[in-house]
Amino acid sequence: MKNWVNIVKLSVGTDDVAGLAAWQDTRHAQTADGYPRHITRMWPKRGDEILNGGSIYWVIKGVIQCRQPILRLDEVIGNDGIRRCAIVSKPGLIRVAATPRRAFQGWRYLSAEDAPADLTAQQQAETALPPELSKALADIGVR
Repeated sequence: MKNWVNIVKLSVGTDDVAGLAAWQDTRHAQTADGYPRHITRMWPKRGDEILNGGSIYWVIKGVIQCRQPILRLDEVIGNDGIRRCAIVSKPGLIRVAATPRRAFQGWRYLSAEDAPADLTAQQQAETALPPELSKALADIGVR
């Protein structure tokens, strides 16, 4: 049994994995030390499990398409004085087997056992399918 937990998060406004990568390359989406981050209102109660090997799995156009290992959870205080959590990830996106996922708000935990498998090195090098096709194939069980 794996002793970590992952997070699954919608990448709102993203059309494909390349779009998420482009967003993460912007200064606004990075920590002061240059790592990609996602700021969220809620602080994970299972932070120790997440930091024990967990990743953030990104849902793009209704399909989990990629992941990033989580490095740390940083406290961020907004201009409004509210404490938030920055989920700081390792740079680079690892494509995973396309897995349909319905829309939800915020983020959800994803057990290591339920997480989609990484694509092979050869599959990683291939051009990604369009999100709509990837979702259609995943919906019928073809990954």
